[in-house]
Amino acid sequence: MDGRDIKVTFGKNAKMLRERRGLSQSDLAERAQISISFLSNIERGLKFPQPDVLAKLSTALGIGVHELFLENFVIAESKVLLRQSDSQEKLSDLMYEDVMKDVGLAVADVFKRYLY
Repeated sequence: MDGRDIKVTFGKNAKMLRERRGLSQSDLAERAQISISFLSNIERGLKFPQPDVLAKLSTALGIGVHELFLENFVIAESKVLLRQSDSQEKLSDLMYEDVMKDVGLAVADVFKRYLY
């Protein structure tokens, strides 16, 4: 994937997510503190935002920055991002990893609370 492809993928994902959340370009631009014309250029793959704007866009859309770069993904109603190529088994593995990471963090917090 070259730089142009990244811009296009990013732009398509931003537009799709914006529309799925029922936001107008004006709404998202206001939340991300950018102009509507800049957002339009981003969605068309003509411009690419600086890191601070990336963070504002992802926050306004309620997702992680990295998710804006995923190719060929759809959003389940539960708001879990799924790549179309992921099999059910792969999805189960990813969910298990996420749960175990959260469990590990929770256990670590409990140990810190009682040991320190």
